[in-house]
Amino acid sequence: MMAVSSGEVIEGTVTKLLPYGAILDLPDNMTGLVHISEIAEGYVEDVSDYLREEDVVRVKLLAEKEPGRWELSIKQADPDFQDRVAATRPRSRALGEDFEKRLTKFMQESNRRQNEIRRRRVSRRGG
Repeated sequence: MMAVSSGEVIEGTVTKLLPYGAILDLPDNMTGLVHISEIAEGYVEDVSDYLREEDVVRVKLLAEKEPGRWELSIKQADPDFQDRVAATRPRSRALGEDFEKRLTKFMQESNRRQNEIRRRRVSRRGG
């Protein structure tokens, strides 16, 4: 029996296509599910556009859901996948700082509007 762990890339055989992904047979009587979102980088509308039963594909082991049953990814098994993802994402620190500024501005504007509404309500009551 071959010992495997999360992060490893192995080959599996597609045994069943489902509307939300594909079931694969893996070595040593293990099985796994490739969710539709882990088949290709772009939007996948129909699993059968990418896979057929009996296809042998390289998959990355993401997590073991229960003994011998794995969550899998075809797109992450591509060695260049992480580089492409990193190149398209903004740096998280800059994103976080920008988010904080926008949130602060939103909260200030929201408080200003709420105060204005309260003042109008009080003035209508003759208060």
